[in-house]
Amino acid sequence: MGCCGSTPTARDWKPLEQRKCTDIPWLLLFILFNIGMLCICGFAIATGAASRLISGYDSYGNTCGQKNAKIPDIELSGLDHTSRKYVFFLDPCNIDIMKRKIKSVALCVSKCPDTELKSYEDLMKFSSVNGSDLCTYDLKPDTYASHHNRATKCPTLPVHPSASLPVFHRCMPVDISCYAKFAEAFITFVSDNSVVHRVIAGVMTSKDIIMGLCLLALVLSLIMMVVIRYITMLLVWILTAVVVIGSIGGTGILWWLYVDQGKAVNVTLPAHELEVAKDNQKALLVYAIAATVFTVILLLLMFFMRKRVALTIALFHVAGKVFTHLPLLALQPFWTFLTLMLFWVYWITVLLFLGTAGSPVKNNQTDLVEFRMDGPLQYMVWYHAVGLIWISEFILACQQMTVAGAVVTYYFTRDKSQMPFTPIVSSVLSLMRYHLGTVVKGAFIITLVEIPRLILTYIHSQLKEKENGCARCMLKACICCLWCLEKCLTYLNMNAYTATAINSTNFCTSARDAFFILVENALRVAAINSVGDFVLFLGKVLIVSCTAFAGVLALNYQREYTVWVLPLIIVCVFAFLVAHCFLSIFEIVVDVLFLCFAIDTKYNDGGPGSEYYMDKSLMEFVENAKKATERYSKAEGDNREMKSMTGSTQA
Repeated sequence: MGCCGSTPTARDWKPLEQRKCTDIPWLLLFILFNIGMLCICGFAIATGAASRLISGYDSYGNTCGQKNAKIPDIELSGLDHTSRKYVFFLDPCNIDIMKRKIKSVALCVSKCPDTELKSYEDLMKFSSVNGSDLCTYDLKPDTYASHHNRATKCPTLPVHPSASLPVFHRCMPVDISCYAKFAEAFITFVSDNSVVHRVIAGVMTSKDIIMGLCLLALVLSLIMMVVIRYITMLLVWILTAVVVIGSIGGTGILWWLYVDQGKAVNVTLPAHELEVAKDNQKALLVYAIAATVFTVILLLLMFFMRKRVALTIALFHVAGKVFTHLPLLALQPFWTFLTLMLFWVYWITVLLFLGTAGSPVKNNQTDLVEFRMDGPLQYMVWYHAVGLIWISEFILACQQMTVAGAVVTYYFTRDKSQMPFTPIVSSVLSLMRYHLGTVVKGAFIITLVEIPRLILTYIHSQLKEKENGCARCMLKACICCLWCLEKCLTYLNMNAYTATAINSTNFCTSARDAFFILVENALRVAAINSVGDFVLFLGKVLIVSCTAFAGVLALNYQREYTVWVLPLIIVCVFAFLVAHCFLSIFEIVVDVLFLCFAIDTKYNDGGPGSEYYMDKSLMEFVENAKKATERYSKAEGDNREMKSMTGSTQA
């Protein structure tokens, strides 16, 4: 049986010759799923959650800026807040980190305090001048200073100046000290709180330098994508030298330590120390033998894979040429990131809508109102969460299919001048017209693995404080296995998208065909994934190192700020993420080129009517491989001839 019930047939690879729609049922299913996502959004807006989220609501269930209906058993509900359009928190710096919300009574006020209020008299004056009462509704302004419950019904003094957020009508302090206290809750290892204040203030002082260094990391990443083909051979030789010297040197040191420990055993020692020395000698012998076996296997693998490393270098060289012919490939991370950001903003907004779409319930401990999700609303949140994973994976898969389509067009076009004016745009149009269903199916498969992994990760985090170590270990093992399965499926999906871009076949057929091609070239795949990944890792390290070095110089020039830790960490993390985004596109291009190369060499031999599609760099690799094979065959033939002549002479 074939994949998903299809009958396996010999694949007749016809690059770019046929286009047809693939996996249409999956596209229809995805459309229905997204209609469900939109229905959830519409439900949240229709039930008033959108107005509560945007306009804000107080701790008694009243929405600010409008008339409100009475909520049973809530004394201060049902008030007319038409003139009170802003939400004011009595203690805005009291943040509950675990529940991710401000742990304070909220009121609707007509104006946010724009100056610091240091006493209750200042609160009374602010109320009389601006008509904005900053204590609870059951207190009159003239009783602020004398009321016995003023500590709980009035804001914490001093009241910092605040301003309303854009769109969301919340009064938030403009003083950074409030946010510094929030950061201190996370940084538990700092004993001196002033350090946190200085670090955060330093980030604000160095914001221009940080933005400049982030731009530098972006430029370096773009340069690296073009230059890496020229330094790949150097990086491979560095990798080879480090591995050989490290493995041989480490093995030699272990044997030297074993001999040295043997000398210590021969010296007269107390009984206890002698026993310890013998145990150490045995352990060193085991380590030395294991290291020797590992080194021999590693050196043998490197010897037999040396030719395949040459293929990796050739593929990197061609990948660099691809970016010079298809410069719009470098913009793919921007579009993907922008699309993901827009979707995540939408997703978070709808989630916040759902968070305020529940029924008002009185909290018996605080006598305040909370909106809780009951019944169907809880299932909506789970549906919404699945949508986050599936649609995010769909967006990433669209990027992979777009890159694959453009690279396939480049590879299988013999005359590069005959390529489409913008192969990237042509690939996007082909994806939208023919292959959205294939991308949907691939993203769904990743989602099926990712959801249980995330659930198990959450359960594992909840068991950290428990004493059941065996359960935690088993969960960790399951998480690790699911992670490995996810990475393998992601790699297979990428190659399935490439096969779809070549032959316009459905997902299962493409995945099967790509899998067989990869199995036939298993050693080449291992060489490309090991050496290639390490070269790309060195590229990322180089970008981060250059950015960090420039950051040290820039921050050293800025003499008024001496604590560099957080700005440098921010810059280095951003530089690594940018380098990873851009070089991951380079990695996708290399993987697509390899599959195209494997198909090209399998179904073409370079003869008339069966010419190769490949670039000159890859052609040189193939010619060298053929020459080596011919020399080997000739040597084998000479040996057999010599043996037959020797046998005839003896006879």
